[in-house]
Amino acid sequence: MADLKTNLLGFVMNSPVIGASGTVGYGVEYEELADFSKIGGISGKGLTLHGQYGNKGERLWETSSGLINSIGLQNPGVQHFIDVELNEMLELKQKYGTVAIANLGGHSEEEYVEGAALLSESAVDIVELNISCPNVKVGGMAYGVKAEAAGEVVRMVRAACKKPLMVKLSPQAENIPEMCKAVEAAGADAISLTNTFQACAIDLEKRKPVFNNIFAGLSGPAVRPIALRMVWQAVGAVNIPVVGLGGIATGRDALEFIMAGATAVQVGAANFANPRAMETIADEMAQWMDAHGVKTLEEIRGCARNAE
Repeated sequence: MADLKTNLLGFVMNSPVIGASGTVGYGVEYEELADFSKIGGISGKGLTLHGQYGNKGERLWETSSGLINSIGLQNPGVQHFIDVELNEMLELKQKYGTVAIANLGGHSEEEYVEGAALLSESAVDIVELNISCPNVKVGGMAYGVKAEAAGEVVRMVRAACKKPLMVKLSPQAENIPEMCKAVEAAGADAISLTNTFQACAIDLEKRKPVFNNIFAGLSGPAVRPIALRMVWQAVGAVNIPVVGLGGIATGRDALEFIMAGATAVQVGAANFANPRAMETIADEMAQWMDAHGVKTLEEIRGCARNAE
């Protein structure tokens, strides 16, 4: 039988499949729907230091090959997460072994640093620093475009954070390899990419943009080949683990990212179409491996790069 166990930053996960931030709540919402013994970790709903209500107006808009969202980082705040939601995530970890990942956003360097310092003193396993939200008018996206700005905020957070630090990048980055090198040099322990792609939708009946912010984040199958290209670039640019995400909906999708060199993968929009998507993807990965005589993921991780 195929062994899907994956080591990410010292944590041995059940599989390389992680629930992407914003798509699985804090994990407990899916506990009765999916087999968590097949899920490697959960990246919780994106947090900001003080919490916020999120965007007004339309928040979700389905497309023919994905989903556009304008949630706007609605969340209870870092301290509330530590006091309440983190305990629920840790209960899941105790039951199933799923790694607890806190996704941290911010509107300023000071907010990032203060939030990271609080999380650093908590029992969370990994901090995923989100510098890439396309559906927030200020803050996150400002750091996700230019490598220099990203490096600076990561340096500041690194100084305040003792936890393993994974930096989530934006597809809007001016240069993916340069961005990856900048955050690695600033102290990132791992990189995750890519976040949703900036998109737009028009309501024909109202004759105006669907979203109040006009632009919002596209996820789903439409973005997967582009996300895979960016993950390929990231793996080639750094010497730290890269976690790939973007439109992964099947085991074969996930295996493409592994063969491109990703250490693990995150599954997002697929969870809305199929609440058992993470479990199904892990099963399909194992089935492919069994059919092809592959016993561990290490045998095929990065194998596609040998053709370079």
